[in-house]
Amino acid sequence: MEGARPAGANPAGGAGSGSGSGSFPSLFPPGLHGIYGECRRLYPEQPNPLQVTAILKYWLGGPDPLDYVSMYRNIGNPALNVPEHWHYVSFGLSDLYGDNRVHEFTGTDGPSGFGFELTFRLKRETGESAPPTWPAELMQGLARYVFQSENTFCSGDHVSWHSPLDNSESRIQHMLLTEDPQMQPVQTPFGVVTFLQIVGVCTEELHAAQQWNGQGILELLRTVPVAGGPWLITDMRRGETIFEIDPHLQERVDKGIETDGSNLSGVSAKCAWDDLSRPPEDDEDSRSICIGTQPRRLSGKDTEQIRETLRRGLEINSKPVLPPINAQRQNGLNHDRAPSRKDSLESESSAAIIPHELIRTRQLESVHLKFNQESGALIPLCLRGRLLHGRHFTYKSITGDTAITFVSTGVEGAFATEEHPYAAHGPWLQILLTEEFVERMLEDLEDLNSPEEFKLPKEYSWPEKKLKVSILPDAVFDNPLH
Repeated sequence: MEGARPAGANPAGGAGSGSGSGSFPSLFPPGLHGIYGECRRLYPEQPNPLQVTAILKYWLGGPDPLDYVSMYRNIGNPALNVPEHWHYVSFGLSDLYGDNRVHEFTGTDGPSGFGFELTFRLKRETGESAPPTWPAELMQGLARYVFQSENTFCSGDHVSWHSPLDNSESRIQHMLLTEDPQMQPVQTPFGVVTFLQIVGVCTEELHAAQQWNGQGILELLRTVPVAGGPWLITDMRRGETIFEIDPHLQERVDKGIETDGSNLSGVSAKCAWDDLSRPPEDDEDSRSICIGTQPRRLSGKDTEQIRETLRRGLEINSKPVLPPINAQRQNGLNHDRAPSRKDSLESESSAAIIPHELIRTRQLESVHLKFNQESGALIPLCLRGRLLHGRHFTYKSITGDTAITFVSTGVEGAFATEEHPYAAHGPWLQILLTEEFVERMLEDLEDLNSPEEFKLPKEYSWPEKKLKVSILPDAVFDNPLH
């Protein structure tokens, strides 16, 4: 990323030279012009805001997907108790150019590129005359994730960052996403662009969003002025969670979890599974940790099904249905996106190693599930917030092609059944748990709610169910042969 400079000093592609007034509309990229137009509507007195620019554009081989991040000074709204703040707007997740240099142009009716741009509102500190530039790098990091994974964001999504957003000692270490309260969707010649705002949150607030849902926590944050207020402005100096500020808010979360369950249906995680039904040296073993030279991998259709499961679980009121394995592959998370996008979650050789048609669904007698501490801490959420509400929950490995999906008896489309509760399709394992067994597991796994109180490795076993769960150090997953 390059340092901040006035937007007009480096117009995109050399167009609109210097003035930012649209003097050369034929040269100004139409997608860029559309977003600038919305910014000018909101900030007519700031035609040339400070802007952080990628030194080497992504479409020329650079590492930063966002061409620009504009930074505006927003006076807030004293009547609504909204403080003055800095407003950041990204350029690059949508199609700025329409010439296929980054995004494939598929028409004007659907989303432009990924269909959204990111925004961020940071409380302005007293005496601060220029906006900090670290939010631009934060936005680049999220954009890299979107481009590399093809996973788009939706309002209510959460991002586990595990580090102060500004690399300080702040308690604001994670993010939620919501619609920007002021910016309106833009219709460009290359499709529609919406604006998703990043909201910085504490660890306790992230956990509440996971246990319940992001939209519910966002509504609570809006009611607490120092924690965001109606425009959800991030204050990196905030030292208390909303539950410390107002303890009654925890009661609202607990009631929401009991009534609604969790809206989170999947996470990327450090996880693995072993088929204890067969010896490790069996050639047909589809375990996640393979000693052989050519481990099994997810086919493209399996990858799409898991990714669709993860996406649908992040939507409000998602139905407890696992998408079927379609005969015709659809790339990307959103089926209305350009079908030729590269599926970056799947390695280029995945489908070639084992053709999808040759992988049969196998019923297993006994399985061993392995999670790192962070992933294991989400098992109670999976059981209480998802399965007891008739839903499903998927762990997708970040270190390989492994996937583990827990399903309840109310989930349609699963290949695990009550008669055969453990079933595998290549490296994708499904486990069907009855409500009675879920209640028992919750009792036995109660100490997972306080993971700091036990030492690794930790093992849980249900011999009559032929199920074993281990919580292991990260090193086991970083080095499968460990």
